[in-house]
Amino acid sequence: MIRSISMVSKKSAAAIHLGLAALLPLLFTVLVHGSGSSVPSLPSPRPETEREAAAKRVVNQSLQTWQERLDLKDWKIDVTLVHPSELDPKTLGNVHWDLNTKQATIRVLSAGDYMLATPAMLDDMEFTVVHELIHLHLAALPHTDASRPLEEHAVNEIARALLRLAKRVPPVK
Repeated sequence: MIRSISMVSKKSAAAIHLGLAALLPLLFTVLVHGSGSSVPSLPSPRPETEREAAAKRVVNQSLQTWQERLDLKDWKIDVTLVHPSELDPKTLGNVHWDLNTKQATIRVLSAGDYMLATPAMLDDMEFTVVHELIHLHLAALPHTDASRPLEEHAVNEIARALLRLAKRVPPVK
């Protein structure tokens, strides 16, 4: 086969090059603007900075909304997006608090480290904020390694229930 390609005449080769050159603008137009066909095209991915900005808006709005709903207005709470190295393995967030000063910092996995599509990621981030805020109500209780899994389970169930109520979503059966 290599021989047959090398046997193409100079006129044929020139015609092929001209034909390819003529197709390049068309190819560029299709890539940039789409084919114009009725087949829907996939949306172009949002730049990472937009995804991170959306995440910051959601976690800050979630903090404001749920801090009020959970009657934690007397707490000074910050929320920040962090990389996995700042979280325990297999977690999407955490909270550190000072019960005496009623100050807390909620850390949520950054958008760039999420493997979910943006809408699911934003819902998960709101869940994480609500989950960590519920921990603040339990902050005065004794915490042990034995009680931790039970507390996490209870906090997860309460957070899910609150979010379902807020969004008027029926419980999963």
